[in-house]
Amino acid sequence: MKFTLSWLKDHLDTPASVDEIVEALTDLGLEVEEVANPADRLTEFTLGKVVKAEKHPDADKLRVCQVATDEGEKQIICGAPNAREGITVVVCKPGMYIPGLDLTIKVGNIRGVESHGMMASEKELELSDEHDGIIELASGEVGDKFVDWLAENDPAKVDTMIEIAITPNRPDALGVRGIALDLAARGLGTMKPAKTATVAGGYESPIGVTIDADAATDGCEVFAGRLIKGVKNGPSPQWLQDRLTAIGLRPISALVDITNFFTYDRNRPLHVFDADKVKGDLRVHRAKGGETLVGLDEKEHTFAEGMVVISDDEGVESIGGIMGGLATGCTETTTNVFLEAAVWDLIQIAYTGRGLKVNSDARYRNERGIDPAYNMQAMEDATQMIIDLCGGEPSNLVIAGNVPDVSRAYKLDTDRVQSLVGMKISAETQRATLSALGFVIEGDMAHVPSWRPDVRGEADLVEEVARIASLTKLEGKPMSRMTAGVPKQILSPMQKREQVARRTTASIGYNECVTYSFIDKAAAELFGGGDDATMLQNPISSEMSHMRPDLLPGLLQAAARNQARGYADMALFECGAAFQGGEPGEQRLQVSGLLVGRTVGKDVHGESRGVDIYDAKADAEAVLSAIGAPAKVMIQRGGDAWWHPGRHGRICLGPKKTLGVFGEVHPKVLDALGVKGPAVAFTLYPEEIPLPRKKSASKGAVTMADLQAVERDFAFVVEADVEALTLVNAAASADKALIEDVRVFDEFIGGSLGDGKKSLALTVRLQPTATTLKEADIEAVAAKIVEKVSKATGGALRG
Repeated sequence: MKFTLSWLKDHLDTPASVDEIVEALTDLGLEVEEVANPADRLTEFTLGKVVKAEKHPDADKLRVCQVATDEGEKQIICGAPNAREGITVVVCKPGMYIPGLDLTIKVGNIRGVESHGMMASEKELELSDEHDGIIELASGEVGDKFVDWLAENDPAKVDTMIEIAITPNRPDALGVRGIALDLAARGLGTMKPAKTATVAGGYESPIGVTIDADAATDGCEVFAGRLIKGVKNGPSPQWLQDRLTAIGLRPISALVDITNFFTYDRNRPLHVFDADKVKGDLRVHRAKGGETLVGLDEKEHTFAEGMVVISDDEGVESIGGIMGGLATGCTETTTNVFLEAAVWDLIQIAYTGRGLKVNSDARYRNERGIDPAYNMQAMEDATQMIIDLCGGEPSNLVIAGNVPDVSRAYKLDTDRVQSLVGMKISAETQRATLSALGFVIEGDMAHVPSWRPDVRGEADLVEEVARIASLTKLEGKPMSRMTAGVPKQILSPMQKREQVARRTTASIGYNECVTYSFIDKAAAELFGGGDDATMLQNPISSEMSHMRPDLLPGLLQAAARNQARGYADMALFECGAAFQGGEPGEQRLQVSGLLVGRTVGKDVHGESRGVDIYDAKADAEAVLSAIGAPAKVMIQRGGDAWWHPGRHGRICLGPKKTLGVFGEVHPKVLDALGVKGPAVAFTLYPEEIPLPRKKSASKGAVTMADLQAVERDFAFVVEADVEALTLVNAAASADKALIEDVRVFDEFIGGSLGDGKKSLALTVRLQPTATTLKEADIEAVAAKIVEKVSKATGGALRG
């Protein structure tokens, strides 16, 4: 929303400076995005006087002028038709930057005659589009600053422009008067009475208006119109052109400029039809679908069924509340005009605008909400301005529908400001603040003004009072505690676990990704999802149609995109929710990591290797350890279909509780998602890890045994399908008090073992705690280990 300082002062009587206004606007929630003063680009230019003007010796349209300046007389070549002796001009000296030309003036030589500068036109100084001649000033002395002359004689040309960002809940601030009201409530001035008019019609309008029943509900609530005949539609007066030019609008004609003025001045979009081009009456109705209209943007728009349009007897003539049609638009030859003021349904405006991909100032305001109570007065005020600037005779009003009643009131509890905001504001000040904003206070009830659709409850009243009082006045106070010392933890145990998982995974070399929770159906089906329970009703695109059943598809898709950009080696991870259904409790916290490519790049120490299952296993175990998983877990088979069937493992706490899965990603999954292997991954389930029985801020100290440990190696011949874990568990159960660790260090297949057999070698570490082990003790434990493994596997100790 753009406006100028002088425009603001049409509504607000204020002595405040620009800086004070800008600071107050931002504090009020109307964030200032830009402040532009045209004077800033004109400070160098001075006034001069043409002392002599002669025809150029080698050019018919050029004149050689001698110009008196503050630096003496200068020779300047000029091609403007009005360049003549005796006029006061704006001088641009060599070295000055010309904003309208985007160049810096230099001493030039034009057909053999030197030129020491130029005399500027309004377009060259970005004051207007006027470029037919140079600026002629009626007064001023040689050497005076041009910007000072403008400030005294034509202040609109150096009017400060302010642009603010408008949040969707403040449509009232899309009009200059609404902005002024906020500033007046803050105390930066007093509101000037609104200029209102009452226009008596002299005849019945030959153009009637109706609203079809299908559009009266959630379409158009009231449509008012009036014919004004005998208008003269020429250029608008200079003050109006200056206003529109200052905020970036191009003046078109008086009739169009008047409607644009009301759009910005009072947040009141209006439309004018050339009445001679309208055939019959105007009808507001819903499109059947397939109708077309060439809009004022000179583009053809095709309507879908249900869009609200305005038609005459020959077809659609306007997009209701958004844009008029080119065929019935006003031109300089328009002599009879039909003025429209209507209240449109916000959702309908948004639906039509998005469907047609049309953006306009009218749509921007109508879909956020205008003041319905001002509709009829806006018709009167606009009619009066048209008569004042263009002449004409107005008809009686024609009205279809009724102005909607948006009146509402809420209880003003003056104590709630203290309880909700923490500010002490007296009851009298609160009532005065709301009154200044246009609320009507009756007893303990506050009646909301019709231009504030955002106020919908008692809390909004508190917000308005606090906003005007300024939230910067809130005092910071520490939160009270029952006892001194470190406060209780804020994060829940699961949140802390998630935080530690993120930090640990990043510390071992992974880069965190944050992918969308939505993926396409094909990718979801690869990971056990894709059913109707996780399908979105209104997806952003077909690539985001389902909730993700696992974190890995998002990571794999990210890897594929990075590989396409030339990144072959990656370590990515994500921590977030995966969704198995649409019901509460059918989502699961996961930590997933993905390794793709090679472990490290080539270096002087030798060739790098591709990532493998053991890399994923080591990283998964490191993260599990950090988030509190028990040290003794089981590795089992039986992962989901997206894991390589022979190269994966489940990390389990007992036979039924799975803490995580690691392994190679199935080649079919890699191929479907466009990822080049090798690729290994892990997925952990932090919620499956039991919480510790004792709460401790740190881990206990490591207990070191004083006695020497003993290691013994065993090799067993077993059937080829026997898992190594079976041997490890059997050996460890031989003496749980003495056996500290069991590890597999070798596997041998073939040779003299024969078909269907393999040899697995174990290292068993014995750690005594009471007395040093004797040879007999060691042999006894060894015999027990052989017995336990033989019984569990059917194998035998290898000779």
